[in-house]
Amino acid sequence: MKNPMRVLWIILGFVALGLGCVGTVLPILPTVPFLLLALFCFAKGSERLHTWFLGTKLYKKHLATYVKKEGMTLKTKLGIIIPVTIVMGIGFALMGRVPVGRIILAIVWVAHIIYFMFVVKTIPEKKEME
Repeated sequence: MKNPMRVLWIILGFVALGLGCVGTVLPILPTVPFLLLALFCFAKGSERLHTWFLGTKLYKKHLATYVKKEGMTLKTKLGIIIPVTIVMGIGFALMGRVPVGRIILAIVWVAHIIYFMFVVKTIPEKKEME
């Protein structure tokens, strides 16, 4: 019988991959965090799935430059910042009677913006030749 933790990592990896794929067409769902989670889960669960995922267009388009610490395109950054801002804005609005929650959410949101705008390098879009 396979190691149950490996199976759990693989299942979680496929769930994250599915959500990341949905995020590529649904602007409210962030793509990159789910793909990073899938990458991590596949690395923990299966060397073969991890290697397969590294070879996909999805990985190469959305994660490869970030993982190599080269940076992200402005389009990718905005694809993360905008949905997260919307979701956090909804959370902020719903926490009207929880001032501590609003403060924490605001701090996380500001840190998120600072990280993606000033820490992660912005790289130019690559033109795909097919």
